[in-house]
Amino acid sequence: KDQAKGLQQQAQGARGAGGHGRSGSGSSGGSKAQLVNTLKSQLTSLKTELKSGAYRDASMAMCALVAAADGHVDPAERQHVESLILNNEVLQNFPSEQLRQRFNKHVDQLAFNFQQGKTEAMQEIAKAAKKPTEARAVVQTGFVVAGADGYIAPAEEQVLREACSVLGLSPGEFGL
Repeated sequence: KDQAKGLQQQAQGARGAGGHGRSGSGSSGGSKAQLVNTLKSQLTSLKTELKSGAYRDASMAMCALVAAADGHVDPAERQHVESLILNNEVLQNFPSEQLRQRFNKHVDQLAFNFQQGKTEAMQEIAKAAKKPTEARAVVQTGFVVAGADGYIAPAEEQVLREACSVLGLSPGEFGL
């Protein structure tokens, strides 16, 4: 736990130095890519702690929300996010079929009725709020998936901010 706290503080320090000087029209790709890499390594360092069903389910809801952030998910995007999930080192704590099933359930709900699907996904995400380490990891997982293409779209930032809100986390902690 102390190691995780130290990593968090380091990341916050790194973000504090470079993350706040953004202009209103978005941010430079470089700092976001750095942030995604930092979050990815933090997640990996917590791999042994992130084994609960709440983290698994909340992460899959988060990934689905990121994939559908713009209001729709085309099959190629769904497949891309699914492969990111299945190749994520931390998520390999869970059977791939469980991950695939939960991710696709949320994507299907979002595709059928975006608002209702989003509400259900946020409820799933909120369940991880009890454990701060898991709560942060859910947002970090969403960030890593959102930033995998080297760019985090405004709609993706918005769902990440909303996830922070239901988890009781400050979006500023993630440079949002």
